[in-house]
Amino acid sequence: MESEGSVTLQHYELGKLIGQGSFAKVYHARNLKNGVSVAIKIIDKEKIFKAGMMDQIKREISVMRLVKHPSIVHLHEVMASKTKIYFVMEYVKGGELFNKVVKGKLKEDAARKYFQQLICAVDFCHSRGVYHRDLKPENLLLDENGNLKISDFGLSALAESRRQDGLLHTTCGTPAYVAPEVINRKGYDGAKADVWSCGVILYVLLAGCLPFQDPNLMEMYRKIKKAEFKYPNWFSPDARKLISKILDPNPKTRISIAKIMESSWFRKGLDLNAGPDFRSKDTEGKDALVDVCESINKTTEANQESEKLKNLNAFDIISFSSGFDLSGLFVEDDQKGEDRFTSRQPAKAIISKLEDIAQHLKLKIMKKKGGFLRFEGSKLGRRGVVSIDAEIFEITPAFHLVELKKSNGDTLEYQKMMKHDLRPALQDIVWAWQGDQPQPEQLEEHSLLSY
Repeated sequence: MESEGSVTLQHYELGKLIGQGSFAKVYHARNLKNGVSVAIKIIDKEKIFKAGMMDQIKREISVMRLVKHPSIVHLHEVMASKTKIYFVMEYVKGGELFNKVVKGKLKEDAARKYFQQLICAVDFCHSRGVYHRDLKPENLLLDENGNLKISDFGLSALAESRRQDGLLHTTCGTPAYVAPEVINRKGYDGAKADVWSCGVILYVLLAGCLPFQDPNLMEMYRKIKKAEFKYPNWFSPDARKLISKILDPNPKTRISIAKIMESSWFRKGLDLNAGPDFRSKDTEGKDALVDVCESINKTTEANQESEKLKNLNAFDIISFSSGFDLSGLFVEDDQKGEDRFTSRQPAKAIISKLEDIAQHLKLKIMKKKGGFLRFEGSKLGRRGVVSIDAEIFEITPAFHLVELKKSNGDTLEYQKMMKHDLRPALQDIVWAWQGDQPQPEQLEEHSLLSY
């Protein structure tokens, strides 16, 4: 049992319980190595297995690794034991934006600041093929400086989740914030559905109440489908104009994020030098927010590009092992879309080898940063072109772990490519493949990966 003051996973000291749900508890904690405060979400494995939530947890991990942004809660690491999964996340001490709204409507400038940060972060998510699908004030946190952070990606979807019609089909979200096309159950565009939720949030910030309310859920859905709501008399004409374009029940004519950023209400009072908190100034800055958002997003991407080779600590190694491997919890063997091997070669030699193989197989190198490479094939399958991510982790300076993972396309095509092309070509740098029976001389190192 976890308790305040106890130490979990060796280098985190648990503090107070700050949140609790049916399947997880969230604790404030302190990293004993550097003293930094974190939030640790502790998930009970048995409960999520029984509830059939394995895919949801796996997706949440994948998504949070993709969306590293100043206005999104950062996932530091994921670890596991025999009975628990641990999400170690950024600790956001200012509480939920919902707590401010409960006290009443916000002033227009304050609401605009939060909305600007929200749109910038959502735009970044969409650029990564991530759709949140449960945006609401309860999932928007505030840091000590009053800056917004999006949290809770448990209901999010990736672009690869779309069906052949290019749409998402899972009905989810919070009723009062969900888009009408999601309710209709005929498929929906995740980006357009998120935009609708942002519009509801903006209305709530300015009005202090929901646009669509009714004690009868079906009547509330009727109002949502017809976008039947009223503006309080204090709403400015520009705010009304923007919200009307966002809360358009027809997703085909609903305003896009790019157009939201161009609106006069949205651009008002921006400081190009403000950074992610968008401090206001008296003059109106034309296209300022677009520039600010692009600047933040480009800086975020540049920082990710410059990341050095990742080191694996003991708990990282445990999470990669067959006994504690998170992907092993959620993916059936015949649906496996990832492989790992260890190598005694230096990182530069591994990268060089991967590049040579890519050239030989006519794979395009789409992305390269530190110890990460993304390859894309030319053969189009049912789910698009096969893309493979290769990431190198340092266990010791002379011993590396390489993870190969399908990021797009058919799993079967990936498996064929691994069996007939990649495995044979990598043979001269591989020490041991995870899951293979190790040779006697490999047992010591291999035991790390088959714990």
